[in-house]
Amino acid sequence: MSVTLNDKKQKHAGFIFLILAALFIAALITCNLVANKFVTVDLGFKTFIVSAGVIPYPLTFLITDILSEIYGRRNTSIVVFSGFFASLLVLLILYLGHVFPAIEGSPVSDNQFDIVFQNSWRVISSSMIAYLVAQFVDVRIFHLIKQKTKGKHLWLRNNFSTIFSQLVDTVLVVGVIFWGLKSFDEILPLIGDGWLFKALFAAADTIIIYPLIIAIRRYFKLKAGEEISIW
Repeated sequence: MSVTLNDKKQKHAGFIFLILAALFIAALITCNLVANKFVTVDLGFKTFIVSAGVIPYPLTFLITDILSEIYGRRNTSIVVFSGFFASLLVLLILYLGHVFPAIEGSPVSDNQFDIVFQNSWRVISSSMIAYLVAQFVDVRIFHLIKQKTKGKHLWLRNNFSTIFSQLVDTVLVVGVIFWGLKSFDEILPLIGDGWLFKALFAAADTIIIYPLIIAIRRYFKLKAGEEISIW
């Protein structure tokens, strides 16, 4: 159920919404730009081989879960679409950066630019496909569980929706990037490491999301199941 606040609280709600949306888009764009680099991350019990883009990616799901819980499915979908169009703009700018030749003495040569970004169209294209599918799966599952549990058990919808949607995302991204370039036996471990890494952070972000949701609900005096109407 959506609620409308008084003018002061409504402005504060709008400001928080914009901050979360900005952080979401910034994390998403960063993921796409650094996704070409694969790194090892040692967590003690296991060393993961993951794309550098995976590191900020769990933040996007944390933010969409907060948005879904406080602002509802419709407002969250607007942010998801905004991230999609922002990614399209980045893809266009990278293409233009490739088309226009570097001047003599440019700190970055055409060759250096292409080495870093020549695969960006494939990375961003695969990321956008996976992103749209995974984010909408995340939002839909989150709200389905929220309805079934009558707004209770935040930990359940936060973890289940994120872990499942990140499996979808990882399979699509890694599959599209390396399809035809690596064998299935080489791709499968990358999917496993990427998904497990995301799943661990999805579970860990429960520690973050609970106090944030409680603080926001307390400030705006929201009851269980109530959402803030922005538009």
